[in-house]
This record gives sequence, structure tokens and C-alpha cells, in this order.
Amino acid sequence: MPQGQVTTVPQDGLTTRQRRRQAVLAVHTGHGKGKSTAAFGMALRAWSAGWPIGVFQFVKSEKWRVGEETALKALGQAGGASVAWHKMGEGWSWIQRPGTERDHAAEAAEGWAQIKRDLAAETYKFYVLDEFTYPMKWGWVDVADVVATLADRPGTQHVVITGRDAHPDLLAAADLVTEMTKLKHPMDAGRKGQQGIEW
Repeated sequence: MPQGQVTTVPQDGLTTRQRRRQAVLAVHTGHGKGKSTAAFGMALRAWSAGWPIGVFQFVKSEKWRVGEETALKALGQAGGASVAWHKMGEGWSWIQRPGTERDHAAEAAEGWAQIKRDLAAETYKFYVLDEFTYPMKWGWVDVADVVATLADRPGTQHVVITGRDAHPDLLAAADLVTEMTKLKHPMDAGRKGQQGIEW
């Protein structure tokens, strides 16, 4: 397994075992494919460890059926760790749809309020906040509140946030930041997304 390069040994008195049990805030950002896919891969590991999982999707429509949702819900029903799945809004909220009267900003704010309640109650051990960088970018959710809430979360609750253009303050607060960089994509050649690859 690849090892990180230790530049400073913290003088916090923690044992190796305690260091292995510290809560992690991860951010998957960048313009390449795979941010959510990587987060759901982490969720599979969390499920295998027996951790209750909460997934909160912020710009995926509740009408869309994605493979990760089907698979993780089936695992949650099969026994072992529970999996709860929440979709916050109609999806691709920046596209104006005729006849749509939904307040996407209010829905995103309520989604964040629910996450704060769940963090305070320690409802889950692993959280996927999918496409959560967008409500922060659009000003629907306060970045300072997100950073402070995640810094003060009780217990050992792991959080992974996905989406492009993650705010610099979120990146600074994270323990793990991965930037997905697109080098090539089938859609560049006019191909369409397909089941089993994109969803």
C-alpha cells in the first residue's frame, strides 16, 4: 500500500491505534470524471466495516436511477450496515425548466440543515455529500458554516464531499483532497453517456 510522506510528527500524544480512528473529511473535486464514483467506492468500504451510511445528493434528480443507489440500497437491505439515500432537488438545478416553481436554494439549505441534524445526532458513521460543492458555489449554503460544522462534528463521523470548483476554505479544512483531471473522455468524440459507465 502506498505510504504518505510524513513531514511532521504531531505532538498530540495519540497512539497509532488512535491515529487510525480519526474522523476524515475528504473532498473529490476537479473537472475529470470519477468524483462521485470514488466517493461511492469509499462508501462500499464503509459498509464493509459495518458503518451506517448517509448519502445526500444535491443536484441529481430524484427521478434518476443510478447504479450506485441501487447497489448500496440492496446492500443496506441485505443486513449489516444501513444505507439511507436522500436526493435534494430536481437535479441540474441551474437549468431553468418551464413550469417549475421549486426553490432549489431553499431545498439545498434544508438538505444542509438535515445533514447538520444528523451530524449532531451522530446518525451515520459515513456521509457522502454528492455534488455539494455546487450549493456552496452558488451561495445557497454558507461555506463558513459548512467548514465550522464539519470541524466541530462529534464522534468519528467520516465525510466525503464531491463536485467541481470546491471552495478554497473547504479544501484547506479537508484531510484528504483529490482533484480529478480530465485527459480524455468519450463524450469529447461525440459519444453519449451509457448505463454501467456513467450511471
